[in-house]
Amino acid sequence: MDPLTLFLKAFTTLLVVMDPVGLAPVFVALAGDRPEAERQRIAKRAVTIATLLLIFFGFFGEPLLRYLGIGLAAFRTAGGILLFKIALDMVFVHRVRETPEEEEEARTREDISVFPLAIPLLVGPGAMASVLVLMAEARPLALGWAVVAAAAALVLILAYGALRLADRISRLLGRTGVNVVTRVLGVLLAALAVQFVFDGVSEAFF
Repeated sequence: MDPLTLFLKAFTTLLVVMDPVGLAPVFVALAGDRPEAERQRIAKRAVTIATLLLIFFGFFGEPLLRYLGIGLAAFRTAGGILLFKIALDMVFVHRVRETPEEEEEARTREDISVFPLAIPLLVGPGAMASVLVLMAEARPLALGWAVVAAAAALVLILAYGALRLADRISRLLGRTGVNVVTRVLGVLLAALAVQFVFDGVSEAFF
């Protein structure tokens, strides 16, 4: 795999998993009644925490798996299955990001940047699995980790922009527009998830 292909795959995978456009209306619902300065602070902190989480799983996820006795092929397959479930929820717009109790807690608590924004909205199990698998695929390339890191950084920048412009995005697209974008990204994610499963099974048995 050449660096450009790896970059495009990493960017597409993380973009559809993190879904910045779909995150915008959620952010408006959770923090829309707060002052602009506070919303900016929340967005910045959420993206910073998400960045640290991706760095951890990108560089230390595989040693952790080895310590637990889990092979990368098994994790790749499990990650693909998990991503496919997320893709189905996106296509049918059944994404349950949190329980009603958790949503109410998120609205009333003072700081929502850690939960639910950073975890699990920005970096959930799907994003963690994706970055770990992508870093493993990048290992044969010189500075392959930097290619994946650059793709992740671009997605995080887009996510930060989506949070900053959440009000405008929600008004521009409306609920129908957000659902259309989410469905399209869900179809792409489903294809990527199936490829993850194929790669994991192939690595395990062949």
